[in-house]
Amino acid sequence: MSTPADMPNRNMETSTFLSEKEKALELSSSNDTSSCSDTMESGDETARGNWSGRLDFFLSCVGYAVGLGNIWRFPYLCYKSGGGAFLIPYVIFLILCGIPMFFLEVSFGQFASLSPVTIWRICPLFKGVGYGMVIVSGIVCVYYNIIITWTLFYLYHSLRMVLPWSMCDNWWNTEHCYLRTNAKNNISSPQPLNGSAPYNLTAAATVALKVSAGNESNVLKTTASEEFWQRGVLQLSDGIDDMGDLRWDLLICLFVAWVVVFLCLFKGVKSSGKVIYVTATFPYLVLLVLLVRGVTLPGAGVGIYFYLVPDWNKLATFEVWGDAAVQIFYSVGMAWGGLITMASYNKFHNNVYRDAMVVPLINCGTSVFAGLVIFSVLGFMAHETGVDIEKVVNQGPGLAFVAYPEAISKLPISPLWAVLFFLMLFFVGLDTQFGMFETMTSAFVDEFPDLLKNRKALFTAFMCFIEFLLGVPCVMQGGVYVLQIMDWYCSTFSLMILSLTECIVIGWIYGADRFYKDLEMMIGYQPCAWWKICWCFVTPTLILFIWLFSVTQLSPVTYGTYHYPQWAIALGWFLGMLSLAPIPTCAIIAILQEKGPLMLRVKKLTKPAENFGPAMPKYQEMYLESLEKRESFLPTIDVKCRLTRRKTESVEASSESLSFIS
Repeated sequence: MSTPADMPNRNMETSTFLSEKEKALELSSSNDTSSCSDTMESGDETARGNWSGRLDFFLSCVGYAVGLGNIWRFPYLCYKSGGGAFLIPYVIFLILCGIPMFFLEVSFGQFASLSPVTIWRICPLFKGVGYGMVIVSGIVCVYYNIIITWTLFYLYHSLRMVLPWSMCDNWWNTEHCYLRTNAKNNISSPQPLNGSAPYNLTAAATVALKVSAGNESNVLKTTASEEFWQRGVLQLSDGIDDMGDLRWDLLICLFVAWVVVFLCLFKGVKSSGKVIYVTATFPYLVLLVLLVRGVTLPGAGVGIYFYLVPDWNKLATFEVWGDAAVQIFYSVGMAWGGLITMASYNKFHNNVYRDAMVVPLINCGTSVFAGLVIFSVLGFMAHETGVDIEKVVNQGPGLAFVAYPEAISKLPISPLWAVLFFLMLFFVGLDTQFGMFETMTSAFVDEFPDLLKNRKALFTAFMCFIEFLLGVPCVMQGGVYVLQIMDWYCSTFSLMILSLTECIVIGWIYGADRFYKDLEMMIGYQPCAWWKICWCFVTPTLILFIWLFSVTQLSPVTYGTYHYPQWAIALGWFLGMLSLAPIPTCAIIAILQEKGPLMLRVKKLTKPAENFGPAMPKYQEMYLESLEKRESFLPTIDVKCRLTRRKTESVEASSESLSFIS
């Protein structure tokens, strides 16, 4: 055990040792070793894995942020919440909450070059936040790939001359099937059902027709598109208590979906970075083609009018502002861990500030653009069938798998447009799936590098297989009830708590001023004070408002007119709380593992760990040197000792490398 009197001598010995090593290093480096040095630096830069192209990260963020919600939820919300007037609260929350959180997460990930779990070396007491992000992404990965499975199923059935949801003479149809036409009634007589499963009707897509012909009175009629979805695709059972049989054709589609995910991600960002050039840009090409086709159809103007006509009175309602805030929160992709993961593969000096400003704006523009595509075609269907557009507009799967396919079936060359539409949905879903799945794999690889670093392809295959098994119940006849529970509870309120904690830790415990210094190291300058104000005050307040709104609006899970039993509701709450449980659990474990009085343990765990900072040694030294000049909310560890030790290790490593080369 050293005494204070020994410290000056040890410092002198360390200083002499460093100077001798540095002189030897300089002498060796003068002898044609510059190219070798460059090679080593390049090797260090890609040791963990980096994006190979400048656009890889940008397109990955665009593909991750632009998800299915932009296509099947935003247009409906905009129509329901005052049309063009809805854009006012939407843009306000984008500026006050969406962009600041996006900027915070991508900067955080790029600076430390670590996954969402290991990156909490910044404040070990809150490492559970990282585990919560991974759990949310893992659960959502399961049911997100089910949506991709349905998309593949529709895509397969689109490859025929006549779309199966455009007629009423298939094996799954009932005597209640009808086609929307300008005629009063057009009811086909389907073939008998050979023991097919009973079905429930979703409230949004069920149409009640009163037929006054002979002795027929009020009869509940269902569109051909709705019957294909409920009886042909899902073969829906009576409820979650009756899971029914396994849907083998959907199981095959689910397997194909996970194989595609594996093939795109088994090499990490090296493989996904190439795929993203297609998956992120192709949906925009398809949306443009569908928009050009849609606006040239009769009735398209009526649909766009319903979508964008402003109703300023709606702005006076609390629900509209709450819906806008929630939509921004989910749309930008904060607190899922995907933004941190993708930014962690950036080069240290990437202009993350520019990317953080552009990507959320593209995301917002894509939502508005997708609404034009959707409502132009729905307006055409309303014109062709004589049905009020309010009776066909829907959100979620009801829009993607019932309303829009029905509208497409009215178009000339309908199979072509169906193939394009479902290809677009497939790529949009795949992009988001990439971000969530990479969040899981990179989290484990960074946390257990000795075990998994050289086995990432094998580990990726293992995780795909586990997620595939977890998704099998969702492709049974009662599987949609399970999926609805996961979608209803898993990310409803937990994401707000995770992002609120993230804001508090970086803005107050680590310190916004200190984080600005980290940004200056990366991009060469400090951004304006606006983002600091948002991280510390504005954004946490809005996140708390979004959380309160979500909790107060949350009702027991339902699927159409079906009400779940109490045990299923309890299961949903368990899944929802699962991602929050690691926060107190990890904090308690970390406190118990420390030594000393309780307050000293907590104080130590709120400081950055010794190994927190940039991943590259040269940037790590810059970071340690800058710590000596900073003032932070909480003191750091002994910076001088850490800097001396780091320099010693760096010089020794360089000397060993040069001796090996010579």
